[in-house]
Amino acid sequence: MTTTPGTERRARFIVMWDVPSDIAAFERHYLDVHIPLATQLPGLRRYTRSHNAAPVRGEPYYMVGMLDWDDMASLKAAFGSEIGRRTAADTALLERYATMRSMILQLDDV
Repeated sequence: MTTTPGTERRARFIVMWDVPSDIAAFERHYLDVHIPLATQLPGLRRYTRSHNAAPVRGEPYYMVGMLDWDDMASLKAAFGSEIGRRTAADTALLERYATMRSMILQLDDV
């Protein structure tokens, strides 16, 4: 499916976590606190994560999370919402266990 000119394209937020210093504590917090917060983000269409990332080059990440929205405006609105701010604050708590990298992508279907 190709995007026609003038239409919004889907947006994805990707989070890549290094190996946590305390895997059990990280997983407990992630499952019990972080996912319940993040799944409340307005307009969120899909939330997936993987512990099985196989790097082609470089070191593997412990976990990769991917969150999808209909368009970039929806993603930005979600991050600017109250639940978005609470989720970001909780991410800072998770960073006591592991380094996190993230990026936002605008998806172009080809």
